[in-house]
Amino acid sequence: MTEPGPEGSYCPPLGERPLTAGEAERTARMFKALGDPVRLRLFSAIASHEDGEACVCDISDVGVSQPTVSHHLKKLKDAGLLTSQRRGTWVYYRVEPSVLAAMGRLLAPAG
Repeated sequence: MTEPGPEGSYCPPLGERPLTAGEAERTARMFKALGDPVRLRLFSAIASHEDGEACVCDISDVGVSQPTVSHHLKKLKDAGLLTSQRRGTWVYYRVEPSVLAAMGRLLAPAG
């Protein structure tokens, strides 16, 4: 049995069986969000940050303005890839716990 992936989905490795329409929709939304270089850099910065969590103040140096960083972080949250928590004046982002494992399982060879 496969484990929950993004947004609680159950996605098997791509080589195991064809994805259902719902699985394909959720998976496409995740990869579409990561298909932008700025979003991929932000996601990577958060995932690799100490404790897997980063303050927006620590990851905003990606070559775009702060409003654009906020826009990209919202897209990653909307795709189910990140969670956030406001602490005082700063927002801290964390990679959704099941996301990295789900992405690894999805791309792993079947069997």
